[in-house]
Amino acid sequence: SHPYPTPSLLPHCVNFHCVQYPPSPFTMANLYRTCSALLLLIGYTNAFNINRFRVSTNDVTTKAPFIFGPISAEKKREAPAEPFTFFSMFGKQVPAKDSKVESSSTLAKETTPVVEKNDEDIATDKVEVKVEVANIDVKMEEEPQLRGTAKPKKTFVPDPIQIKGHPSALSHINPLNLLHPDKLQGTPRDCRHIIEAYQRGEDMSELLLPSHPEICTGVTENGLSYVILPAKAPAGRFEAHLQIYSGSSDELEPQQGIAHLTEHVAYMGSRKRERLFGTGSQTNAYTDFHHTVFYACCPCVMPGSNTQMLPLALDALSDVMEAEATKSRIEKERSAVLSEMTMVNTIEYRVECQILGTLHAENRLASRFPIGKEHLIKSWQRDDVLRWHRTHYRPDNALLYIVGDVDPKDAVKVINKKFKHITADKQAKVLSNEHKLEARYLMEHILDEKTVKAEQSWHFPAAIHSFESESLSGSNPQDANDNDMYDLQLQKTVPTEGIEYTLITEKGGAVRSKIFKHNLLQQFSLHLFAKRPIVGLRTLGDFRYNLAKRVALAALQIRLNVSGRGTGDVNFVEFNSLDSAREGCNVCSLDLTCASEDWESAIVSTVSAIHKLGKFGVTNSELERYSSALMTDAQQLYSMESMGEGQVGLSSNELLNGLMETMSNNHQFMSAEESLVCTEAALTSLTVDEVRKAAADLANHVLNMADPSMDGLKNELVTVIACTPEGHEVTHESLIEAIRKACKAPIVPEEELTVPKSLIPGDVLEKYITSFSEKEGMSPQFLSPTFTDGSDPASMANLGKLLSRRLSNGIKMSILGDSPVETQRGHLRVYVPGGRHAEKLLNLQPGSMSVGSRTMQEGGSFNEWSREQVELFCVDHLIQVEIQCLEDSLIMDFGFPTTVVTGEDGLKGTEAVLQVVREVLVNYNWESDAMQRAKASYKAAYDSQRKSLEQATSASLVERVTGGDDRFDAIDHVTIAEVTLSQAESAIMSQLQPANIEISMAGDFNTTETLPMILDYLGTIQSDANKEYAIEFKGTDDATIPISDDKSHLDFELTDLDPRAVSYVAGSAPNKWGYLPVTDDNGKVSVTHVSKVLKSVDKNANQNDLSRRSHPFFANASLLLINEILNRRLFSNVRERKQLTYDANFSLSGFEALRGGWYLVTVTASKEKAQAALEACKDTIRALLTSDKINSDNVAGAKRVVTNRHEGELRSNKYWCELLGGSQSDAIPMKGPISLRDFQAVVESITVRDLQLILEHTFGVNEKDLFTAIGQTTVPDGVILPETDIVKSENIIGMKRGGALMN
Repeated sequence: SHPYPTPSLLPHCVNFHCVQYPPSPFTMANLYRTCSALLLLIGYTNAFNINRFRVSTNDVTTKAPFIFGPISAEKKREAPAEPFTFFSMFGKQVPAKDSKVESSSTLAKETTPVVEKNDEDIATDKVEVKVEVANIDVKMEEEPQLRGTAKPKKTFVPDPIQIKGHPSALSHINPLNLLHPDKLQGTPRDCRHIIEAYQRGEDMSELLLPSHPEICTGVTENGLSYVILPAKAPAGRFEAHLQIYSGSSDELEPQQGIAHLTEHVAYMGSRKRERLFGTGSQTNAYTDFHHTVFYACCPCVMPGSNTQMLPLALDALSDVMEAEATKSRIEKERSAVLSEMTMVNTIEYRVECQILGTLHAENRLASRFPIGKEHLIKSWQRDDVLRWHRTHYRPDNALLYIVGDVDPKDAVKVINKKFKHITADKQAKVLSNEHKLEARYLMEHILDEKTVKAEQSWHFPAAIHSFESESLSGSNPQDANDNDMYDLQLQKTVPTEGIEYTLITEKGGAVRSKIFKHNLLQQFSLHLFAKRPIVGLRTLGDFRYNLAKRVALAALQIRLNVSGRGTGDVNFVEFNSLDSAREGCNVCSLDLTCASEDWESAIVSTVSAIHKLGKFGVTNSELERYSSALMTDAQQLYSMESMGEGQVGLSSNELLNGLMETMSNNHQFMSAEESLVCTEAALTSLTVDEVRKAAADLANHVLNMADPSMDGLKNELVTVIACTPEGHEVTHESLIEAIRKACKAPIVPEEELTVPKSLIPGDVLEKYITSFSEKEGMSPQFLSPTFTDGSDPASMANLGKLLSRRLSNGIKMSILGDSPVETQRGHLRVYVPGGRHAEKLLNLQPGSMSVGSRTMQEGGSFNEWSREQVELFCVDHLIQVEIQCLEDSLIMDFGFPTTVVTGEDGLKGTEAVLQVVREVLVNYNWESDAMQRAKASYKAAYDSQRKSLEQATSASLVERVTGGDDRFDAIDHVTIAEVTLSQAESAIMSQLQPANIEISMAGDFNTTETLPMILDYLGTIQSDANKEYAIEFKGTDDATIPISDDKSHLDFELTDLDPRAVSYVAGSAPNKWGYLPVTDDNGKVSVTHVSKVLKSVDKNANQNDLSRRSHPFFANASLLLINEILNRRLFSNVRERKQLTYDANFSLSGFEALRGGWYLVTVTASKEKAQAALEACKDTIRALLTSDKINSDNVAGAKRVVTNRHEGELRSNKYWCELLGGSQSDAIPMKGPISLRDFQAVVESITVRDLQLILEHTFGVNEKDLFTAIGQTTVPDGVILPETDIVKSENIIGMKRGGALMN
């Protein structure tokens, strides 16, 4: 057992005398160790020609002798500096740590074990090992281990010298980084030192950032690290996340995909997790490159009892660390993972894999995607899963986060109680020494080779990034390591096909490029990257520099969006620089999409904009604009954090995500108050020169390609991936040349643009008010509302803080002010019934409503103000605008701040947004270039849909269900091309009649202050505004959705090399508020309601039943519950019981104004299982009508889910506006304030019988009423697929680059 056996050489014989420290049983690990030393000793000596090296033993646990050889004389080397090596479990020779042996890899290739069978079973007083080297006999003896009969199986005991603890227990790495309690000592916990230095006018750059004062960290006796952060919102809830610091990048060659499979097995196999069902909790899990996360979001107290939920949640999380991994569970999850492999393999995902595989071509991330390899996933047995689980699921390799309405002291007690029994030794009992050695060896290389995991953070993958260009010979930069014995970064197996390296500057600047072509791609996209190390934000100087970078980023993004969009050659563009813990580096990225024919001009316009930013920086107005925006963000976060009792502040989920991302990237985690102080201290004196320096650093890779002679530039490796349709001719040479051209394009400093402080100055507003009064004969005023849901206007016009009014010009208003749902933020929605239905109703040009709404989104010129000026006005006031045309309505959404964000003399965001809304409604300038961008956008969307298996199949099925109703069809190229600007303008403006408009506002604004502004800006819109566009409708609009009689099965095929399939079941359903069409015996279609149907079929209904079912919200609430029940049933039957898919989904069309709709069941599966999955979905529906009807448990669980989701979404101003939009509209008769008031009561009142009757009598769920479809890919003609296994990758949560620079 001694690591360095002492040899004595005799003629023809070598004897080793091994001293045991301490006495231990014979193990194969000891045998490997000793024989390795012997082999090296002899192999590096010139005295012998070794033709064979045979090891055998009569130890009954070692039945197979090993034969190593031959080793030729030419392979002998001089004696190594460090003689000790050992053999890994895969037969590879493994050098000791820091070994300098140069010939190791060659020797290892020639000493691969050959196993011979030996079934002898001998009881002995001694364990004898016989070693034959040519004609040399070698004997090794150990002290007696076992007397009497044969030794029992599995008596491996870890050798304390060889196995120095699990890799994760190494003391110099701790998952907590600088949040470890020992490290927190000396870290300031408040901002007093910064405030004092600021007041004294001192240099603050070296001052340490303060740590969050309420954060609680620690490590349990068994090594589990934890972080606890109390959070006030939402009251009575918490989140617990358990991170296991092992992911796909930790997998060995034969383990690819096992981290993800083990996550499935541990999560889905947990009985204790099932105890959280029906408690209002949400649980889930995910795997990425470097870690596996299990989480539970729970109420603090179980509904209906006094049971504390934290112990139950931690029971569930600790249970995943003790997964039994039963064979049945493994088979279920194996099927789920294989189905998931098919489900996620969309063209968007394949593009993302190409991007990540090229960006990280020099390290493990390029070939360790979490889903792994199909043939390996199919081969693993229980021992394989347990081996991975017990190796990595250890308390010393995990970090537990708890954020929410908890007491840290109580939480620590529960943590210790629930996790203390799990120890590293206990987890290791199922592992053999060989596996421990292999894990140890991998970790030693992770540490020795300076991976980002070892150098920077335990939160990072075991990757080594190439940040700067290396000397290239036209191939992979890692080729120089081809002779390395241990290929930690997988450069010998990484897929490098199609990747080229090009020297682009005389100083060695290089571009790594790849061109990905696919028949499913419809546009050209470019992805240009530079990778950089993550620099932790620990001092105020770091923080200030980070803010300077954010100013530069914001300035460039707005330039690209506002000015660059005018060129018309770019459909989408984004430039960003993000710290990615999942990839272990900062990624500076440019992503753009454009029409294939515009790719060169698009590259020139965007890359030259980056060049301009890097060379000239930002203007004074840009510095002021974006510094103000950063300050407003910090103030808003502080306001949310400082909410009082009963108010809504920063949610525990937001805090937890910020904490995890910040900690992972080695930034200091501060409270919002501390962040506000630091932001103000940093921004107060931030200069244009500082931002210019930060901009130059951001654009370093472009500047280096444009002018490598500039001082201070780093020779960064640039990665570029071009994705383009098949047949589009783009080569590496033409791609590099386009980038060169873009870098050399002439640039000039950005010009200052005059941005109006107000879109409607005071004198103009006075004209509006005067003009309205003169024409209408009255001043603008509020009138009583009218409701169609039965609400009494006298009592319901003021429902708490909610005010419902009608302006004298006919515009309907719902105002929910003084509501800090999102502090210092508000949302406004313009709701106009009609949408695509209006095209049919008013005989408008097909596609004109859709193209027109997108044209408004792409434009933005009002009165004398240009689009650029208006967009910068919105940027200055932090206003976001989204305009979209739905099947039954036109929707305009405006997000805005409720405070002044542009200086003391500026407008409040509430007033600014009302100015924008008024101008959109009555003074919008229709521009042809905006329409061209709108058409390009719709064409791209149509092409994308036709090349998506899921979208194309479902669209074809909906066309079948609705009988080809063009209100629900995608707008094709011909329809788009035929829409003229005047037709689009006429269509949209015909809907914007004041009496047809309903506006909802919700947010943290002062209602008393806002009401006069509403009168000034919206009330002064004249009642006959836009009358020149009005179209008179004669007739009756029943707004029904006809359901086709053609129930024949639909098969859809899409050409694609990768085999994929998706199955659908559909049928008729009521609309969101319970309306549905019925056809009488004469074929006449009319409209009925769920309540009427139930009244006619339920002859035993009592008065309570009739009263409950007549409530305006009854049908809506019932459909929400049915949706949850169906989803749960499909999951249980199709996924769990029949193992046919990763997931099955039930959804409702959810129209509000159209009378009727449909449901859609979607299930992805392999092509072989698509039909079986379809039948399983039909069986699930059939069972709900016969053998397994809805029961009380189903309803109770669904009620909790619906109620919790509603309560969570009430934290959003936009959700409030969605609830209010249309509440005064005749188009949605049942929608009104009663539904808001009685939401909880109605949901709780609904019975099992209610839901069963609705399902049976208002849904098309009988066999004769079902529509079915299967979509699957087909191989192109003439293409023969190879017989090898297809290897795919998983679209993991958070896989995309990301993570805020600072939270």
